[in-house]
Amino acid sequence: MKPEQLYQELKDLAEKLSITVSEQNLKKTGLNVKSGLCKVKGKQIFIMDKHKSIHKKNKILVSLLKELPHENIYIVPVIRELISEPERDDGKRL
Repeated sequence: MKPEQLYQELKDLAEKLSITVSEQNLKKTGLNVKSGLCKVKGKQIFIMDKHKSIHKKNKILVSLLKELPHENIYIVPVIRELISEPERDDGKRL
């Protein structure tokens, strides 16, 4: 699966889990800000730095989705495999 397709599938899964993924320009803040999950007016929003590479965006979303309960949701097999496998730090790209 192409990285862009993978990113869209990961965002779709986040939406199924009631998390909105919002890409923002975090450089404009002037602070050392990272992508992350937050709650705004009762809604969960994952703010993604739009300047990250597609591979880093995928890795960040996989890390988030691994931590959330997703057993009862249909997930494309490729995505299920990614979020079910243990974290790896071997430099391989998603």
